[in-house]
Amino acid sequence: MAKQISAIRGMNDVYGDEAVAFDYLIATAERTLKQYGFNSIRLPIVEKTELFARSIGEVTDIVEKEMYTFADRNGESLTLRPEGTAGCVRAIVQNGLSHNQIQKLYYTGPMFRYERPQKGRYRQFHQFGVEVFGLATADIDAELIVLTARLWDQLGLDNLELQINSLGSQEARIAYREKLVNYLNLHKESLDEDSLRRLESNPLRILDTKNPDMASLVEGAPKLIDHLDEESQIHFETVKSHLDDLGISYVVNPNLVRGLDYYNRTVFEWVTTELGAQGTVCAGGRYDGLVEQIGGKTTPAVGFAMGLERLMALLIDKELIPVIPQADLYIVTVGENTARPGLVISEMLRDAFPAINVQMNCGGGSFKSQFKKADKSGASFAIVMGEQEVENEEVAIKSLRIEAEQKTVKWDELVSHLHRDLCTRRMHE
Repeated sequence: MAKQISAIRGMNDVYGDEAVAFDYLIATAERTLKQYGFNSIRLPIVEKTELFARSIGEVTDIVEKEMYTFADRNGESLTLRPEGTAGCVRAIVQNGLSHNQIQKLYYTGPMFRYERPQKGRYRQFHQFGVEVFGLATADIDAELIVLTARLWDQLGLDNLELQINSLGSQEARIAYREKLVNYLNLHKESLDEDSLRRLESNPLRILDTKNPDMASLVEGAPKLIDHLDEESQIHFETVKSHLDDLGISYVVNPNLVRGLDYYNRTVFEWVTTELGAQGTVCAGGRYDGLVEQIGGKTTPAVGFAMGLERLMALLIDKELIPVIPQADLYIVTVGENTARPGLVISEMLRDAFPAINVQMNCGGGSFKSQFKKADKSGASFAIVMGEQEVENEEVAIKSLRIEAEQKTVKWDELVSHLHRDLCTRRMHE
């Protein structure tokens, strides 16, 4: 026997309840985004490495340690996308979608980062991303946050906390960075290895440390929110006012800095305590300088991304996945001459009821075994065809979910009978 080949560590198959939760999440998110006037965009999985080095920042953990980068046959450096925003910005610049236009876009798909796999953090993971280009005002920041709150409500998720902050303008951050570095240098002996490495290259990320030994040091550090420029202060206060008006609870977290260099002004995260260390399920913010950084004209932009694996885990743990029957109608055929007319009947029913799931029993079996399959499928009715029914051009309709008398119906009357039966069933439900 040949040696079994396993999946790559941290790159998992999605099936069963997880697959149901995955599809349910995407369908619910897409339906919500359509309510707000968003359109989909499909992006490549592989991009030029330069795109991420220029947008995310060469001294970030993602670019330095986590990207899957390789040279293609022409020697060009390519990277499996570690996040979606940079590729989306590249797409709108390349295709001329940002100039004097408002774009409201969403996308979904796999992302890749070389990290230590654990629950909610994998080397191949999936995100649902949302980006808005061409709007600089605080109302769109608030609308994206409200949109996510609506999505949690539709999914039945609670106990999610909204944390918000403002990173201000680039000029304000540069001035603040100097104050922060001066403070951290005074306490250099208390910094861990990661923080020492970040001290010169990316000191704001030290504020986001998960090391409990540094909690008091971080708490005593100067706060960026106390050093914002006036325009950013007004913008942030307006965002908070909108959230107050809409009844969205939030916590201002002055240490929320996000891990990507391109953010400015509003940043936010939705977090939970129910997933262990990987508590962020949705994060985003404003990135007004990124379009120009990628080669386009100056364009304000804001967006967010949701981690689907983490949301899937919450839905499964809380038993919030809807029970979706495999079938509405299950066709049972027993006898040598029943399979062919059974297939014809099944296609006739799919034509007549496009929204109905019709499952044909394939592979044969006794009446007993096929009825077990029909019951397990969740179907409301079994359409039964034996040799006698085929000879008489009839089917038997047997109710599987409520007590009802079995009916015998001619083939040419089946659609009209089922139309009445299905309507009656939905009234009972």
